[in-house]
Amino acid sequence: MNIRDLLNQRFTKAMQAAGLPSECQPHVTPSKASGKKSQFGEYQANGAMAAAKIAKAKPVDIAQRIVNQLNIDDLASQVDIAGPGFINITLKPEWLAREIVTVNQNKNLSIQPPLSPQTVVVDYSSPNLAKEMHVGHLRSTIIGDAIVRTLEFQGHKVIRQNHVGDWGTQFGMLIAELEEQLQDGESATLALKDLERFYQRAKKHFDDSENFANKARDYVVKLQSNDEKTLSLWKQFKQVSLAHSQEIYTTLNVSLTEQDVYGESAYNDDLGILVDELCAQKLAIEDQGAQVVFLEEMPDKDGSPSPVIIRKQDGGFLYATTDLAAIRYRANSLNADRILYFIDARQSLHMQQVFTIARKATFVNNQVSLEHHAFGTMMGNDGKPFKTRSGGTVKLADLLEEAIERAEKIVAEKNTELSDSERKEIAQKVGVGAIKYADLSKTRTNDYIFNWESMLSFEGNTAPYLQYAYTRIQSIFRKAGVTGNELNTPITLTEDAEIALAVKTLQFSEVIEQVTKEAYPHLLCHYIYDLAGLFMRFYEQCPILKEGIDETTKNSRLQLLYAIANTLGKGLDLLGIDTMDRM
Repeated sequence: MNIRDLLNQRFTKAMQAAGLPSECQPHVTPSKASGKKSQFGEYQANGAMAAAKIAKAKPVDIAQRIVNQLNIDDLASQVDIAGPGFINITLKPEWLAREIVTVNQNKNLSIQPPLSPQTVVVDYSSPNLAKEMHVGHLRSTIIGDAIVRTLEFQGHKVIRQNHVGDWGTQFGMLIAELEEQLQDGESATLALKDLERFYQRAKKHFDDSENFANKARDYVVKLQSNDEKTLSLWKQFKQVSLAHSQEIYTTLNVSLTEQDVYGESAYNDDLGILVDELCAQKLAIEDQGAQVVFLEEMPDKDGSPSPVIIRKQDGGFLYATTDLAAIRYRANSLNADRILYFIDARQSLHMQQVFTIARKATFVNNQVSLEHHAFGTMMGNDGKPFKTRSGGTVKLADLLEEAIERAEKIVAEKNTELSDSERKEIAQKVGVGAIKYADLSKTRTNDYIFNWESMLSFEGNTAPYLQYAYTRIQSIFRKAGVTGNELNTPITLTEDAEIALAVKTLQFSEVIEQVTKEAYPHLLCHYIYDLAGLFMRFYEQCPILKEGIDETTKNSRLQLLYAIANTLGKGLDLLGIDTMDRM
């Protein structure tokens, strides 16, 4: 149990013993001044104010009643009432030291598994297989992956779903183009080496040649009719395109694999059945030849119900139909307790419509949580969506390549003793980590400015700064001739910097809970940045290997460092950012 939960538990008992109504909550939070020397202690209980309104008494009097019944002598050295009724808690250094030892002995850093583990389905990345992945796919991919990793670390069963765009009318055009190139003796792999150029060539061919356009339309019909030859061409296209995406995932250190792909085509057989069910329930009605669901729950500005087309006049299906089939599959076949979608904010209305229809049609029950976790846009320095200098879409592969090249120059300047292979390996971790952290450290609902200089800086809230902090700790271990885990002498916390660092380290599980609940990876970023900053202060104020430091103090501080290194390393790992022992 983490510190906050433990204190909440003790305060709840004290409030009940003080005769306060059961709806009164302690509201224990870390002190805003936590991490620095402060008269406010490390934690603060703010529930007395709300309880005073219910009990119709002075907050200070309620706070005193709570403190009189409070039993936390084993973990707190001081409890004070401040201001209008805040209760400040100063933790015992001896208790903190014992908890740090427990963290060092636990592979999961004392993260307690949930009492009721959930099955969580996470929909993220979802590129269109007709085109190469570009910067527009970055946020969904890395935000989704960070949440997936954190949920798994916490102990939940996570099912990744890469809902790729692998179906639709455009594939008739692409298959027709692929067939023509194969007839010219080209292999599928070479023909599709540059997906963007292949798509542009197919589109030009479609626009310029009526014969080719008719052929493409025929292929759409054949594809939907499961024509064997057409399906074979489609599978070749899909295989090569997925390989492009997998290369990006590998470079990005993203945990998606081909086994996680469950694209639009997977739901084809269910679409007609689904529409028939909606019609049978009288949720969908015919309107101008199309089947439409009108949502009174989501009226437009004139008060008219929001229309959602689920089958077009020509019999074709839309994204809404496929997304409804996906929800039904995830809820009923995958038995999801939570279904999380990491899709940009422009799709908010669409997701809200789909969720509403799924609930009304009872495709999911009320116990299943449907969550759209929207995100903003990556912007250039001009405040507009990030583009190439010529105004084109930036390929994700090109962006990552440039990041690694820039990082290699910086790493070479900072450490001239590295071999070529070491420099390249470090550059890959620094460059990719910099791009990911610059994104993940921003509140996901906000737009942000992409800036090479700030994200690759070794100062401030950046991945290189955090990676360097980790390597610095490893350097201390090397100089001390230890790894940290073999030390089992008592830990003694006497200095303010030691205590602040111990408290911050022990707050890791609190942050993990908040991240998985709210799907905000920036909370984890801010936590490990604060942890690294407190380590730097500790390193300056509390000598470890300096001459004159006694063995007991040295070993105590090395054990504290071991807990910090593991926590910092795990935090970066959950964000999908690699660490290294030297830079």
